[in-house]
Amino acid sequence: MDAIKEMYARWAAGDMGEDDQWGDVTAEPRGLDYVEVSAGGVPAMWLSPHGADPDRVIVALHGGGFVGGSLYTHRKMYGHLAKSAGVRVLLATYRHIPEFRYPAQIEDAVTAYRWAAARAQKVALAGDSAGGGLAVQVALREPGAAALLLLSPWIDTDPAQTATSYEENAATDLFFTRPMVQGLLQQYLPEGTSGLEPAVNAFHADLSALPPIYVQCGGDESGRGDSERLAKLTGAQLDVFDGQLHTFQMAAGRAPVADEAIGRLAAWVRPRLGL
Repeated sequence: MDAIKEMYARWAAGDMGEDDQWGDVTAEPRGLDYVEVSAGGVPAMWLSPHGADPDRVIVALHGGGFVGGSLYTHRKMYGHLAKSAGVRVLLATYRHIPEFRYPAQIEDAVTAYRWAAARAQKVALAGDSAGGGLAVQVALREPGAAALLLLSPWIDTDPAQTATSYEENAATDLFFTRPMVQGLLQQYLPEGTSGLEPAVNAFHADLSALPPIYVQCGGDESGRGDSERLAKLTGAQLDVFDGQLHTFQMAAGRAPVADEAIGRLAAWVRPRLGL
């Protein structure tokens, strides 16, 4: 996972480069087509493996701290998931901070989900990092999703960010520090909006109606606490990959551990989509 570690080390040093270069750590999957669409007005992209069942769909929401990430940074990673699972993925983006604040991101995610759900018999939700938190918010608002696939989800919008994993992994996760995450929340939350409100923070909402959940995270990431907390609250299946960092699955096609993680996600979701 040297590529992932080098990427975060570069970002921690302030050398983030072009946003779309984020996807360079992912190998190009073969055997699928990419088609950009408007999902009810939300920019999205179909990732369609050849021969995939058209009636089973995963709606994927990319990460990027609400401030970055795109269809192009994440199309390859979710393309690997689409190919491994044998289903189409609708990868959707959303409006970014600081120009657009909460609830714009959730509104766009819900719109894209509804658009896809109207075109398929069964739909699962997936998301990484901030996109994982959005996937949970969509599932809370739109009952009927078959499953939730969450990759290092960022769920807690409490400005205090009290998870002990920040201290426990301070030596291994140099990028996602508590002050960095708190700075993103300052841009995400409009003045007068509490990060503890159930409509904002899923940890303060009723999670009893959520569909089956599978969560993956890296053992060395500072955000591990969110994954562990969600699993404790919901009984979600949790896989902690020792020695890995935030969204290590981005190295799909280049690192065996990333490919293993994608394979586990695909094997878990297929029966929940009726495959």
